[in-house]
Amino acid sequence: MLPNIRGSSSEILSVLDKVSSVAKINRPILILGERGTGKELVAQRLHYLSQRWDKPFVAMNCSALSEGLVDSELFGHEAGAFTGANKQHQGRFERAESGSLFLDELGTMPLNVQEKLLRVIEYGQYERVGGSKMINTDVRLICATNTDLVKASQDGTFRADLLDRLAFDVIHLPPLRYRKEDILELAEHFAISMCRELGLSHFEGFSQSAIKQLLDYHWPGNVRELKNVIERAVYQHNSSSQPIEHIIINPFVSPWNLSDQKFENAPIREAEPTNTEPKEASINKLPKDLKQWLCDKEREWVELALLKSQFNQRQAAKQLGLSYDQIRGLVRKHSVRKTLD
Repeated sequence: MLPNIRGSSSEILSVLDKVSSVAKINRPILILGERGTGKELVAQRLHYLSQRWDKPFVAMNCSALSEGLVDSELFGHEAGAFTGANKQHQGRFERAESGSLFLDELGTMPLNVQEKLLRVIEYGQYERVGGSKMINTDVRLICATNTDLVKASQDGTFRADLLDRLAFDVIHLPPLRYRKEDILELAEHFAISMCRELGLSHFEGFSQSAIKQLLDYHWPGNVRELKNVIERAVYQHNSSSQPIEHIIINPFVSPWNLSDQKFENAPIREAEPTNTEPKEASINKLPKDLKQWLCDKEREWVELALLKSQFNQRQAAKQLGLSYDQIRGLVRKHSVRKTLD
């Protein structure tokens, strides 16, 4: 089934046009892109748009296996090839015969395996580990990595001749931060899917502040990170009656430690007069117990935000640049009452 790669930006449409064009040519293809940009989806699209669409599509992550296992898993092994090899094992090339083999994280492949892979590309032949018989193969190779292979070849960690053979054409996937017009389209798609999974009747959308959060963030994890963030937001919001107001992008920020929080919104404090006192006078005002002073100040700001928002904790959190869970944690920490004297 042809994978649906969402987006209408010129950057992603250009990639899809290139994929459609190169899919028809029976040559190795290299896909380059940051983590989470959809390299495997593009590899699948290359396969299903090719003349091999009705043959196997087999994938292997090179970084998930040790050096010895990469060799065996890729080319197979004979019975008795090593300790524990009780029977002949069919490798990925054999399983992908007449179809396409997708090798992800290619930059982690050991040099000795790279040499064997080069022989497969040049002569269409390989040997199983522990075997002596040459096996002919007809497999279209699609490789992907987020490693700089040119630099790796200069450093000697990747074979330059293999890089030449693989680079019949190179598909560069754009990071999500360079296709901002696709962010909301993708976010709504992930949100609707999550609503269905949770049994919610419909998706009410995102508030303007949530939209700003999504568009302002730089998305180092790209589409994969966006999917996680949106699914978490829908699950925590768990409502079809109101749009999502606040999105927690970093779930690792502790609700009990304000020093971990990188404020995205301006603080609610009023402008303070410039301190013109001499440095010596300021030093004399240092708190005797810094930890207690910080705790008291933290409570003061929480109470002030709650008063300004009429004890609406979501609004108070927004004013302080915190998540809803964080403000709840601070209310519990300081035992803030629902009415303040």
